[in-house]
Amino acid sequence: MMNNSAAATSTAPSTAVVSQTVFPILFAISFSHFLNDMMQATITSVYPMIKLRYQLTFAQVGMITFVFQLTASILQPFVGNYTDKNPKPYSFAVAMLFSLTGIILLAYSFGYESILFAVALVGIGSSIFHPEASKVAYYASGGKRGLAQSIFQLGGNGGSAVGPLLVALIVAPYGLHNLLWFLLAAVTGIIVLLQVGNWYKGHLALRAATRAVAKESNVHLTKRKVVVSVVILLVLIFSKYFYLAGMTSYFTFYLIDQFHLTVQQSQLYLFIFLGAVAAGTLLGGSLGDRFGRKIIIWISILGAAPFTIMLPFANLFWTGILAAVIGVIIASAFSAILVYAQELLPGKIGMVSGLFFGFAFGMGGLGSALLGYLADHTSLTYVFSVCSFLPLIGIMTAFLPDLRSENGK
Repeated sequence: MMNNSAAATSTAPSTAVVSQTVFPILFAISFSHFLNDMMQATITSVYPMIKLRYQLTFAQVGMITFVFQLTASILQPFVGNYTDKNPKPYSFAVAMLFSLTGIILLAYSFGYESILFAVALVGIGSSIFHPEASKVAYYASGGKRGLAQSIFQLGGNGGSAVGPLLVALIVAPYGLHNLLWFLLAAVTGIIVLLQVGNWYKGHLALRAATRAVAKESNVHLTKRKVVVSVVILLVLIFSKYFYLAGMTSYFTFYLIDQFHLTVQQSQLYLFIFLGAVAAGTLLGGSLGDRFGRKIIIWISILGAAPFTIMLPFANLFWTGILAAVIGVIIASAFSAILVYAQELLPGKIGMVSGLFFGFAFGMGGLGSALLGYLADHTSLTYVFSVCSFLPLIGIMTAFLPDLRSENGK
């Protein structure tokens, strides 16, 4: 009895440590996400430069995004599934090496094919980074899963917003080779991620020693209902990321064509949109923890529709305002969708994270390629008019079960 009591006493503090919200790790993994996605954002940001330099068509520009998003998506579910069974605490540091190499090759690209190879390497780095990094955010959440994913996503969206701004300041005026400045971000990311890997390795050992298991979802749904729910979530991801593909890949071209802005001026508007996306990301997760994921998904997808439909008819001033509003609203969905899916499939955090991050990137790449083809054969105004109706797909949220009621909350 005394031995059992002693064991229980010694285990309790360790179990408490496992279940605490570890904000330093959340901020570190978010900062690494910031650096990772800032480097990735350089790809779309230099499109006007490489299109002019190599006389590319919009379809070729879309294909560049497609190759990047394909390599950034197709591997993620497999990486996540593998690391669920075989955690690799330092894999995300290795991912940064792939991105670093891709940025170097992009800076010294000599043609269309070399650009495709460079962005493919950056995409592979993304595939390795996101599943394990998202799992670290989950483990460090202490039960505040929506908040943790939002903090993690905030870093990525913040990096995506800052990337175009830095390209406008240090690359567009001085040449493509100035992308080499982003290598400082890669080296910094590797240093930070090695420290996160140390914590992750220790955390896994502590969980194994105490047999601590994070509190999982207690939902009782049939397998069919879980599958249907996952499909609906993926359809919602499709609508969100097809629209985001249009904005991130072609918004600058639209502004230049419609309002005769310079490349640098158009990048500032893209920065406004992506900055709003970053702000919306942080709101979505914490509000989902408080009010439920389903209501946030409703608001985020369907709620953006009135503003997206107005955007193609707005003047320059209102285009900036609407872009900011759309960014805030539509960005709040991803954290809520991801955590909702993790709660549907407890114990498969890496696979779920890889599937949804991968599908999001894949849909973004496919959307960019198809929209580029459409732009070549119609006009950018027509492309944005078509995209404006995508958020209406959010009506499918009505068919998702309410996990709060399923949990008896």
